[in-house]
Amino acid sequence: MTHLEDTLNRVLSGAADQAPRASAGLAAAVETRHRRRRTRTAALLSAAAVAAVVIGAGAAVNTLRGPAAPSPATGESGSPSPGATKHAEPPADEMPPPVTKVWPKAVHDLPAKLPDGREYEPQLLLDDRTLLVMTTALDGKRQFLWRFDLGSGRPTRIAEIPPARGSAIYADGGGNIVWWASYKEPGRRRVARIWTVPVTGGRPRPVADVPLGDVMKEGHINGLTVADSDVVFAYEKGGVHRVPLSGGRPRPVKGAERHHVLRWPWVGVHRGKVVFRELLNVETGERRDAVVNSGEEQVRCGVERCVGVRTRNGVFATWFVRDRDGSGERELPKRSVPGAEAGLGRFFMFQLNGREAAPAGVALYDADTGRSADLGVRPEKHTIPARVVRGRHIKKQTYVSLAIPDGGDDRLLAVRLTDRMRIVDLAAIE
Repeated sequence: MTHLEDTLNRVLSGAADQAPRASAGLAAAVETRHRRRRTRTAALLSAAAVAAVVIGAGAAVNTLRGPAAPSPATGESGSPSPGATKHAEPPADEMPPPVTKVWPKAVHDLPAKLPDGREYEPQLLLDDRTLLVMTTALDGKRQFLWRFDLGSGRPTRIAEIPPARGSAIYADGGGNIVWWASYKEPGRRRVARIWTVPVTGGRPRPVADVPLGDVMKEGHINGLTVADSDVVFAYEKGGVHRVPLSGGRPRPVKGAERHHVLRWPWVGVHRGKVVFRELLNVETGERRDAVVNSGEEQVRCGVERCVGVRTRNGVFATWFVRDRDGSGERELPKRSVPGAEAGLGRFFMFQLNGREAAPAGVALYDADTGRSADLGVRPEKHTIPARVVRGRHIKKQTYVSLAIPDGGDDRLLAVRLTDRMRIVDLAAIE
């Protein structure tokens, strides 16, 4: 991960990891050739922490139940025109309709645990009816890949993941699941070993060992995906490579020596305050440059859209989303939570407040239509016991927090509720 990308992620999505690094067990990170998903563990955020993110923000979202407002007109630079339409902030104590009512075809509620009693982490929608999940490392040393049939809710075990101290798992929806694991044998250089197994199940097999340098300075690999008969990946410092899925030696992708994988075959570089401003299609040679305003703006772009924040004199002013050509800019809810991007450059999450600004839930916001829906997340109370710090007695404190769902840049939104796992297929929302 570059310094720029790390900085932007802290600003745009609460320090969400854009590129996975080695950790104890397998990190919940997945990728397909269809999209690039950020890894993020659902975090507990206190009301004070959320307030710190949105302090000083005004009102600028569509009403929860109102019709979609037209996109504000933009100038050549992509900045909103002086007459751009503003939308009223929803009442703080008004809950939108539940997501099961607003977008019923997109919601699937699954059992909270697998048949063996273990919890799991949703990874990827393999298709419209199949969800790939991975058992957590917290309740057992052995880890497995499973797939859920969203129609019946029935899970099927795919394979056991070979143990490794540090690794990150990725998945491809084209018939093969791929992941890497970090290995260091005595007297040899550290490598990232790429593994694969068919979606239908079987015994995992190694594809290739990718040489790694100083991982503290240069990082590991990311952008893992399957392209035709090859596995594609990039070094965190930059540089896209591919290796045959059947096995072989990695080779660099011509023209992408300093690039990162966004969504294959689109690769890009990071310049200034913008991530993926310049994109290259390595299969066709097509190039796309995003329109970015000069000044106090930090942006992360996808293939079609860019999401960013605008500051005034170094103070947060607005969140926004717009097309890469600078058109169609829309402001996002000012109560957007860290990790607000839910996926597809269209859906975002924001905190719902109750009376006295207490957190009441998390809503899913559609920037295309202005509609919002309650995801079903409810606040929990946490108590910090009394303690003595440097001779001072600190009283027992109680605060309220919200578990923010795990979003990303793809179609899958996973919401862990008390007694079930809620899956929202964003691509199924019209």
